[in-house]
Amino acid sequence: MTPEQLAEKILQALAALAADGTIAVEGGLPGELKVERPKNPEHGDYATNVAMQLGKRAGMNPRAFAELLAAKLTDDEAITEVSIAGPGFINLRVAADAQGKIAQAIVDAGPAYGATDTLHGLAVNLEFISANPTGPLHLGHTRWAAVGDALARVLTAAGAKVTREFYINDRGNQMDKFGESLKAAAHGEPIPEDGYHGEYIGELAQRIVAEVPAILELPVGEQSVAFREAGYERQLKEQQDQLEHFRTKFDVWMSERSLHEQDGVGHAIEKLREQGHLYDADDALWMRTTDFTDDKDRVLIRTNGEPTYFASDAAYYVNKRERGFEVCMYLLGADHHGYVNRLKAIAACAGDDPERNIEILIGQLVKILKGGEEMRLSKRAGTIVTLAELVEEGGVDPLRYTLCRYPVDSPLTLDIEEMTKQVSENPVYYVQYAHARLASILRNADELGIKLDEFEPGLLSHDREGDLLRALAEFPRIVATSAELREPHRVARYLEDTASAFHKFYDSCRVLPRGDEEVEPVHKARLTLVSATRTVLANGLDLLGVSAPERM
Repeated sequence: MTPEQLAEKILQALAALAADGTIAVEGGLPGELKVERPKNPEHGDYATNVAMQLGKRAGMNPRAFAELLAAKLTDDEAITEVSIAGPGFINLRVAADAQGKIAQAIVDAGPAYGATDTLHGLAVNLEFISANPTGPLHLGHTRWAAVGDALARVLTAAGAKVTREFYINDRGNQMDKFGESLKAAAHGEPIPEDGYHGEYIGELAQRIVAEVPAILELPVGEQSVAFREAGYERQLKEQQDQLEHFRTKFDVWMSERSLHEQDGVGHAIEKLREQGHLYDADDALWMRTTDFTDDKDRVLIRTNGEPTYFASDAAYYVNKRERGFEVCMYLLGADHHGYVNRLKAIAACAGDDPERNIEILIGQLVKILKGGEEMRLSKRAGTIVTLAELVEEGGVDPLRYTLCRYPVDSPLTLDIEEMTKQVSENPVYYVQYAHARLASILRNADELGIKLDEFEPGLLSHDREGDLLRALAEFPRIVATSAELREPHRVARYLEDTASAFHKFYDSCRVLPRGDEEVEPVHKARLTLVSATRTVLANGLDLLGVSAPERM
């Protein structure tokens, strides 16, 4: 029995009490309720405070209300014990056969277990990396590559329709400086002081010349643009390849240039003008964002007729909404706090609800330690730690899991050596080892010729079996909560708790027969529980983009 099924039984009991006139709740009965696992397992398997919520509305003392509900619930064979604590908390124990059925249900569901319809049909645009195609992806991008992708997976598992989007900052002065830097490096000249430095510029320039030797034969005035475009193409491809290796995939690579080339800015300005929030002043076009909590109005078109970067932001938001996205999510770095109010103001000026149609998550800074010292410089980029170097040092799985394990609004200090240690104190190793151990048990069972052709759920009556079953039953709720709160780190913490529950079960309950022992129904029941646990750990790791190894 899952927590949701138990909650449904409680609702049915309430409905029966209302139908026979035993209770009359002002405003009617709730359409849904949640049951929780009590902090102290001795109190029961699950608990609910529904009597405290409804007692007064029924004109009754909550404890008296709880007593009526408890008496009704004891009629259900799936519930073995109902007790009342304090002012009206109801604690419940579930029959072993009812509780054990969750194991078979998980095995039957396989990769689909954990998915919910909490956010069914919600169209979400998730933009979680916005980078210049002028250099390698760095540490800040790496955090969002892991967390943003995990968030997309969790939202999808909760029923949302998610489009992962990368915004390419391929327009503006930084692109021209990139071209000038590459041209200078190709000719063996000093890089402009305000240009791009680092070994990668020289390497990229050499590669361009080797692949397009005619570029040096162009008129000098044309070479900067040619190097800019050739460098753009190759640097973007490198970013895409690195993200693919990091298991981060994007559905849309949106070019800032394309917004301007397709007159997205002009179209957005027309739409915003219709809403009545634009005005002309000092030979420039402004958006009155102060009407919506921004600290000052923003310029869209400068006095020289050039659109501002803010105009691109506004056009991009309008573009997303016109593509049918109900919610536009932005995952931004710690230095972008100032963008929160202005982005929300854009939504409001476009006639949308800034509390509904746009969400901004701010990620805090990450420090990486190696050998006890902070990694600050890149071998290739000169001033930043790159994604490629981080993956080389820490590996995809440890890096993704560790970055996903903490709330994004918490600053992080990660130790490369600690997160790659193969010890139980290392969370990613602990969870992956549990999965590998589960896989090993199932392989051994297969070698012994044990088939899971019959399952008696009532045999899973040991306390440690009950703890593990209840942990497995929580997975759909964890997925739903992680999606609703936009907090994929909850999945990681859940996996660690579930791995712990498995290890305690395995230490207390013999799964496979010893020596010449006959295969008993209890062995098959426990193997079904093992298979269910393996499914949950694999599904959870997949939500984080982390592999579930068969052997370690």
